[in-house]
Amino acid sequence: MKTIDSIPTGKVSRATQLVKTGVKVGGNYLKYYGEKLVDSSVTKDKLNQENAADIYDGLKNLKGSALKVAQMLSMEKNIMPKAYVEQFSLAQFSVPPLSAPLVRKTFHRYFGEYPEDLYDAFNANSVAAASIGQVHQATKDGKKLAVKIQYPGVAGSISSDLALVKPVAMKMFNIKGKDSDKYFKEVEGKLLEETDYVLEVEQSIQITEACGHIPHLKFPKYYKDLSNERIITMDWMDGVHLSEFTKENTDLELANTLGQALWDFYMYQIHELRQVHADPHPGNFLVSDAGELITIDFGCIKKVPDSFYTPYFELAKPENIDNPAIFEEKLYALEILKEEDSEAEKVFFSKLFHEMLSLFTQPFHQEVFDFSDTTFFGKIAELSDTYSKDTELRKMNGNRGSKHFLYMNRTFFGLYNLLNDLGATVQINQYKKYTKR
Repeated sequence: MKTIDSIPTGKVSRATQLVKTGVKVGGNYLKYYGEKLVDSSVTKDKLNQENAADIYDGLKNLKGSALKVAQMLSMEKNIMPKAYVEQFSLAQFSVPPLSAPLVRKTFHRYFGEYPEDLYDAFNANSVAAASIGQVHQATKDGKKLAVKIQYPGVAGSISSDLALVKPVAMKMFNIKGKDSDKYFKEVEGKLLEETDYVLEVEQSIQITEACGHIPHLKFPKYYKDLSNERIITMDWMDGVHLSEFTKENTDLELANTLGQALWDFYMYQIHELRQVHADPHPGNFLVSDAGELITIDFGCIKKVPDSFYTPYFELAKPENIDNPAIFEEKLYALEILKEEDSEAEKVFFSKLFHEMLSLFTQPFHQEVFDFSDTTFFGKIAELSDTYSKDTELRKMNGNRGSKHFLYMNRTFFGLYNLLNDLGATVQINQYKKYTKR
């Protein structure tokens, strides 16, 4: 893959790159409408493919939060057009890496020493590159290591990047100006945490030690003395990315074992630790030759306060969803309904969330759930499509729900999609065997 020798770090240079991308997208629309005038049968498929390619092409060299947003959108399989999902999913673990000279320069800037001064051997060519950093292989004292180096300028450009993509995100998700800041502050805060590698090492050690007793899970060891705010050194883990595994796997028993480990891992974190690995995309998981699920990134951890946890999971119970008084009470507790809502807004959003929650919480209503169920995921896609075209919804204020919904919903959408890719059937309450509560 072609490497890059520099990354735009200034606000003006990054904005210029995004403007160029916007011009390309605008040109694609003009071409599409021109073709549509000549041939009414022309669909948006080609437009989506060209836009997705141009947007990703513009973002991949910027890296940082702009590219991270694309990665997050790639997980929205039932909301985003397929072309965007396919293109943006490349941001998970396959983007152009920094060149070897820039790697050495960046490493020295962050550590005050060159890689060869710290490790017995260091490969300056990366083995994986994502939105915020890239990974290199090294050895020290006979141990095979993975060294993650953050791209230069990423941490300092998060706020300005989000300010640039904010208008697009607001339009895409029907977020109105009023009260919208709480959502963007939540995203900004999480992205800033992801650039703090000292915090990531602490989180990694804490969660891996807490979850180490769950069967069929494996984690790397982290080395504080070889890590700092912008560099992380951990054990090298051999395995294939989960996305590659799911493409080739024909062993249903193994798929179920991995799916169960994944489900237990997430439920244990949420219910026992009250925090969760909120970045469940395939690039963060490997499958070992021994059939173990390996988690390799703990940069994005969402803490779940009791004030949100309690009503959120009370609405996973069908008896509460179907009790109008309790249902309404929980909607207010979760900031889905507001005291200033009109009667029309109250009726509309109560109906919308009753329909959504009745569907999305189905796995929690059973002892065993088959995540390969095409009917379940078909209904999710159908519901998403219906409300994405709902003209009534577009007229209303889309700012609904606590800020904690952003990463909790992202976690569950990602988890459901990973389990669907595996085609796994899981025992929903098995995780309780490992909890202390």
